[in-house]
Amino acid sequence: MLVPILELVFAGVVVALPVWWWTGLTQAVFAALLAVLVYAIVLIWKTHRIEQWLSQADLHSPVPWKGVWAEIAQRVQRLLRQRETQTNMAEQRLQYFLQAIQASPNGVTLLDAQGRIEWCNSTASSHLGMDVSRDLKQHIVHLVRDPVFAKYIAANDHTAEVVIDGRASSLTQTPKLSVQLHMYGEGQQLLLTRDITSVTLADAMRRDFVANVSHEIRTPLTVLAGFVETLQSIPLPPEEQQRYLHLMAVQADRMQSLVADLLTLSQLEGSLPPGLHEKVNLPDLMSDVAADAQALSSVLSGLEGEQGGLLHDLVFEPVPHWSLLGVRSELLSAITNLVSNAVRYTPPGGVIRVGWSRTAEGAIFSVSDSGPGIAPEHLPRLSERFYRVDRSRSRETGGTGLGLAIAKHVVQRHGGELRIQSQVGQGSTFMLVLPAARIELLSD
Repeated sequence: MLVPILELVFAGVVVALPVWWWTGLTQAVFAALLAVLVYAIVLIWKTHRIEQWLSQADLHSPVPWKGVWAEIAQRVQRLLRQRETQTNMAEQRLQYFLQAIQASPNGVTLLDAQGRIEWCNSTASSHLGMDVSRDLKQHIVHLVRDPVFAKYIAANDHTAEVVIDGRASSLTQTPKLSVQLHMYGEGQQLLLTRDITSVTLADAMRRDFVANVSHEIRTPLTVLAGFVETLQSIPLPPEEQQRYLHLMAVQADRMQSLVADLLTLSQLEGSLPPGLHEKVNLPDLMSDVAADAQALSSVLSGLEGEQGGLLHDLVFEPVPHWSLLGVRSELLSAITNLVSNAVRYTPPGGVIRVGWSRTAEGAIFSVSDSGPGIAPEHLPRLSERFYRVDRSRSRETGGTGLGLAIAKHVVQRHGGELRIQSQVGQGSTFMLVLPAARIELLSD
């Protein structure tokens, strides 16, 4: 503002001095006022011109004038470029921040002081069933209709988290969400959600496992305690004592089998996957499996009152001349468990067929039986620990409920998978699929 004023004074002085010299003071004053008026008109015109330039949408084009007005315009352009650079950097940081929140596995929802939705990431949208474009400015309690959640939002203390049901993506499982509210800014609220479904399931499985182990051990312990009390309190003839001692030995063997299977599972879960350096002679391995199956069938035959023979028709197909690359004890345990299960659950006189084959997937060991079959709803859970289709039948045959879990762990450690096919009334087929890298021709 000082520069235009000085320019006006300078213009008046420059014009007034010559006129004063030639004509006198009055004419000089008049000439000075006229010069100032003319210059003021020019100044107003230039000011109007720069105002028009400032009102344009794009101020980056070069200015068509020079002098102090050009300097003013250039300073305006420099300030504008600095402001745009700062704005772009802030926008870029904001985008990076939003991308990081979007990539978070936890749900993030921003609420205003009244609890209305201002923004949420895709995880929160999936957890709570929200649509940002549709539900913006909607109250969160109106969208998440859970009594526990509504009570938590209405409370004054949000230091602890609460667990609610999330939006179910299927009919078989409802996710569990951990929800916690945090205050920030000037009354704004940050709602964090975390999917704890797997944690909840793991905790439930742990509780079920402890309960199942306790139940499985308590039953034989109760029997043993009863027999011991009987032997201690009642005098019995030697023959009766021997019968009681035999029954006690059976219960002790049952507990020993259970503990052995639990230790096997623990070792499988805590050890490294097997390498390819150990070679297992498949014909020798299957010879041991066949001997165990025949012995079990013979024992079950005795329990059924048919002494001196096998309870089932065991068909072992010719064994390929292979070596399996893996741990012999683990493979023997997995295969024996599948064959033993078939023997235990196939009715007397049934047919059990055991064999190996090779496909593009690799080596497939299969055990087929002519038993009662398994209903489809049980198939997905058969390999869970202690899961039984018929608990009474399992205890009668001496099963621990861990055989399929062991077989599944073993084959997965060897890079394969356990497959089960069954139809009610048509028998079942259990398969261990091993990758081709685990097979070699047996060297002579």
